[in-house]
Amino acid sequence: MFIYRLIQALEKRKVDYAIAGGYAVALHGAIRGTVDIDLVLRLSKKNLLTAEDALKDIDLQSKLPLRAAEVFDFREEYIRNKNLIAWNFINLNNPAESVDIIITEDLRKMKVKRILVGDQILRVVSIEDLIKMKKKSKRPQDLEDIKALRRLKK
Repeated sequence: MFIYRLIQALEKRKVDYAIAGGYAVALHGAIRGTVDIDLVLRLSKKNLLTAEDALKDIDLQSKLPLRAAEVFDFREEYIRNKNLIAWNFINLNNPAESVDIIITEDLRKMKVKRILVGDQILRVVSIEDLIKMKKKSKRPQDLEDIKALRRLKK
């Protein structure tokens, strides 16, 4: 299963990460389908370089002609001038294997919950921080996710 391969690659390289987005909403217990896996990383050059290597280890490559060092060095400019929110990776041989690294958020400012799935512990952005992230987006699906996450908190 792709999620397990992804987590094993990130753990092997000691990447500081947490799962976010729709996958995280589902891991917290809401009914939610999603195609890609969103990650929030500790935003340091070393961590981005290591994450890039971990994704290459499982045959994912950047959709954009960007490298980790560029993403780190020019992150604010990419966000402000190019509206780049996520650095996208895909397996060209299996497009269902896709990861988005959210570059607008830094894991150091978030709480992480560890959730056991099968025999694997997954690091997941907390419900509170997911709600904060989704409030910024304001997309219809994100507004629905906020409602579902609030119900889970009760």
